Amino acid sequence: MARNLGWLGIIRLGLVQTSLGAMVVLATSTFNRVMVVELALPAMLPGLLVAVHYVTQIFRPRMGYGSDVGGRSTPWIVGGMCVLGLATLGAAIATTQLANSLVLGTIMAIIAYFAIGLGVGAAGTSLLVLLAKRVVAGRRAAAASVVWLMMIAGFAVTATLAGKFLDPYTPMRLVEVSGSVVAIALCVTFAAVWGLEQRVLPTTAEEDPVAQTPKIPFRVALAEVWSEPEARRFTIFVFISMLAYSAQDLILEPFAGVVFDYTVGQSTSLSGIQHQGVFVGMLGVAVLCSLFKNSWLGSLKMWTVTGCLASAAALWALSLASLMSPDWPLRLTVFLLGAANGAFAVAAIGSMMANAGRGTAAREGVRMGLWGAAQAFAFGLGGFAGTAASDLAHALLASPVQAYAVVFGLEGGLFLLSAVIAGQLTVSNQQRRRLETGTAFT
Repeated sequence: MARNLGWLGIIRLGLVQTSLGAMVVLATSTFNRVMVVELALPAMLPGLLVAVHYVTQIFRPRMGYGSDVGGRSTPWIVGGMCVLGLATLGAAIATTQLANSLVLGTIMAIIAYFAIGLGVGAAGTSLLVLLAKRVVAGRRAAAASVVWLMMIAGFAVTATLAGKFLDPYTPMRLVEVSGSVVAIALCVTFAAVWGLEQRVLPTTAEEDPVAQTPKIPFRVALAEVWSEPEARRFTIFVFISMLAYSAQDLILEPFAGVVFDYTVGQSTSLSGIQHQGVFVGMLGVAVLCSLFKNSWLGSLKMWTVTGCLASAAALWALSLASLMSPDWPLRLTVFLLGAANGAFAVAAIGSMMANAGRGTAAREGVRMGLWGAAQAFAFGLGGFAGTAASDLAHALLASPVQAYAVVFGLEGGLFLLSAVIAGQLTVSNQQRRRLETGTAFT
C-alpha cells in the first residue's frame, strides 16, 4: 500500500521551497535593485523581465503532465531546480553585462528570466503534486503553511545575507554571491529529496494509478481536465483570487505615502506589518485545521471562503480609510489584511492539494499545473493591473484620496467574487472519505 509523507518528509520538501525562494528573490529583488540604482536603467526593464518569468509559467500544465506520465515527481523537482540555478547565475551575469552593452545584456537577461520561469514551474508544480498525492487530508493545511512559510524564509534570509555580502557593490561580487546562493540551494535540494519519494511510492503495480492508466497525449489530458466542471471552476477561482491578492502589492506603500503622509521608512515598515499578518493568518489556519480536522473549524473550504470575505472587508476598510485619513488606524487595518490574505492563501493551497486527485486518475500534475499557471498569470497581471487602475483613477478623479478609495473598493469586489466561486466548490462524499483516510491515490 502506498505510504503518506510524515512531518519530516513535509519539512524536507519545505527545504526545497526555501531553496527555490532563495534563488527567485535574487532575480525579482536583488537584480532589480542593481539595474535601477547602480546601473540607472529604467524600472520598466526589470518589470519586463519579471513579467517574462511569470508568463513562462504558462507551461506548468505540460510539466505537470510529465510528472503524471513518469509517475515520479523527484526528477522534475531536481531538474527544475538545476535549470533555475543555472538561469539565476545567468541572470546575474546578464545584469553585469548591461553596464557594457545594453542590447546584449538585455537579450541575455530575457533568456535567463525565461529559463527561471521554466525552472520555477517544473520544480514548484512537481513539488505540490508530490504533496497532494502523499499528504493526508488532515495535514494539508499545515503542510501548505510549512512549505509556503519556508519559501518566505528563503526570501528573507537570502535578501538579508546577500545584501550584506554585496556591499560594497561590484559586478564580480554580484556574480560570486549569486553563485554561492545557487550552490547552497542546490546542495540543500539534493539532500532534501534524496530517497524521499521512493519511501512513499506504491509497493505494487495494482496500487499505482499511473501503471493502470493508459498513456495519452498532453493535449488530450489537458482537454480531459478542462472538461471537468470542478477543475475548470477551481481554475477560475485561483485566477480571480490571486489577481485580487497581487493587485494590492504595488499600490499599498504609495497609498500610505500620499494619503497618510508616511515617510519611505514608515511605508516600508507597513509592508513588514502586512507580512506579519500573513504569517499569523497562515499559522492560525494551519493549527486550527490540524486540531479540529473533523469539525467545521478544520474545513479548508470554510477557511477559503472566510479568508476571501475577510480580505474583501479589509480592502473596503482601506477604501474607507482613504476618506477618513489621518485618523484611521492604518497599521491595524494592514495587519488584518495580511492575516486575511494568509488565511485565504493557505486554505486555497490546501484545497488545491485536496482537489488535485479529483476526476480522471493520474492527472494530478496536469490539474496542479493548470492551477499554477492561472496563479502565475494572475500574479503577473495583478501588479500591472493594480498600478494601471490606480493611474487611471488618478486621471479621472479629482482627488488621489478618491482614486485610492475606488481602487481598493474594486479589489475588494474581486475577493467577494472569489468567495462566491469558492463557496460553489464541492468535494464528493466518496472523495472526502478517501482524502480523510489518506487512500485517495491508491
